[in-house]
Amino acid sequence: MAQVKEFSVEEKLASLIRLQKIESKLDELQILKGELPMEVSDLEDEIEGYRSRQIRIEEEINGVTEFINQRKEAIKEAEALIKKYEKQSDNVKNNREFEAINKEVEMQQLEVKLAEKHIKDATDEIAEKAEKLEEAKKNVVAKEGILKTKKTELEKIIVANEKEEKQYNKLREDAFAAVDDRLKASYEKIRGNYRNGLAVVAVERDACGGCFNAVPPQKQSEIKQHKKIMICENCGRILVDEELHQSVEAK
Repeated sequence: MAQVKEFSVEEKLASLIRLQKIESKLDELQILKGELPMEVSDLEDEIEGYRSRQIRIEEEINGVTEFINQRKEAIKEAEALIKKYEKQSDNVKNNREFEAINKEVEMQQLEVKLAEKHIKDATDEIAEKAEKLEEAKKNVVAKEGILKTKKTELEKIIVANEKEEKQYNKLREDAFAAVDDRLKASYEKIRGNYRNGLAVVAVERDACGGCFNAVPPQKQSEIKQHKKIMICENCGRILVDEELHQSVEAK
């Protein structure tokens, strides 16, 4: 049965340092992009929101337009009934029939006035919605212009650094695979705790290279011996001596 090679603490630390340096380089390449990826994403969401609003307003205008058409048909029907009743009034036999017909005519006239009021109110509503629709359309056009500019800027940065980023991503895969399995989770957890992504730092000028808290001489001596993984008591980062840190290359 094949034996699994057991790496020394120094080798484990060297693999962590290499991974950290590679990921720090990738972080630098991301910093070059700045806030552009987030800005592009936010603009795309904003444009989608304006487009959804535009569709909603158009649907509302169509609904109100349909309502107006219905009211116009109601007016036609009422006017037709009025003509019918007026014609019938010429042949009434008594006052009772005359009053009944007049009442029907008055009711249809009220229907016409009510429908005309509904049409006026609906027309005003359409005008108001049309303004909002135009505003939404202008916002889409304006935001699309900004988005195009931002995407162009981002594309230039991506193209300029594409080769290097691919190279470091490949190096990261190899470096991550070389890290001791028991240290991977700890490393990633520590790295995720800090905005600068530093999980492994050198002791520089008697202090932690991450939080700059003083490291006691005795602890510095133990760090240089490479007998065990040492952690900063203040920030929890993995500490290595400067000599080992400098000896490990990212590539």
